[in-house]
Amino acid sequence: MAATSRSKKAPPAPTSTLLLLVRHGQTPTTGATLPGRAKGLHLADHGRIQAGAAAARIAGLKDVAAIYASPLERTRETAAPIAKALGLKVQAERGLLECDFGDWTGAKLADLRKKPEWQTVQRYPSGFRFPGGESFSEMQQRMVSTLDRLAAAHRGKAVVAVSHADPIKAAVAHALGTHLDLFQRIVVSPCSVSAILHTPTGPVVLAVNSTGDDLKALVPS
Repeated sequence: MAATSRSKKAPPAPTSTLLLLVRHGQTPTTGATLPGRAKGLHLADHGRIQAGAAAARIAGLKDVAAIYASPLERTRETAAPIAKALGLKVQAERGLLECDFGDWTGAKLADLRKKPEWQTVQRYPSGFRFPGGESFSEMQQRMVSTLDRLAAAHRGKAVVAVSHADPIKAAVAHALGTHLDLFQRIVVSPCSVSAILHTPTGPVVLAVNSTGDDLKALVPS
């Protein structure tokens, strides 16, 4: 009697998406002003070096399906070397934009720190709206919804999203289950990588503000 072959079941398709959140590199105004969504701000020379270093780190990862960036110049210039290293094209995504700082756009941080509202920005951000602009809660909802959509579109793969400090901090806080009023305690440096594994049962934070670690080691333990 001929031996019967047993059919092997194919392994289940991966259902989790690795989201790599990259802050743009240093600009001439980093730490001095609040540029917001103002156009025309480019990376400083050191920022370009930072972007190249981020590209070298991310290039070693497998299954990177797409790279998205906020439409602003500084994020697109940060994304460019990453895209080149991965052989991908940068896709503009407005959901990754900086918070709309409204009337505060372009103001010097030294001047803003003197405003009485600055303490609210730091201690009660969930209750603050920038004059003529966006609230922190709206920014967080926009960023989280965008990342959910990108994760669903590239299920089982990795996605690079180049954005700005506050939106990334807000997304990390949400993934950690941390209240928005504590998100200012999270540090996101220029060209750092924060990694969130988007799973069917919820997000898993693998790294925050990573600037020198081996990204290939970012797996749940």
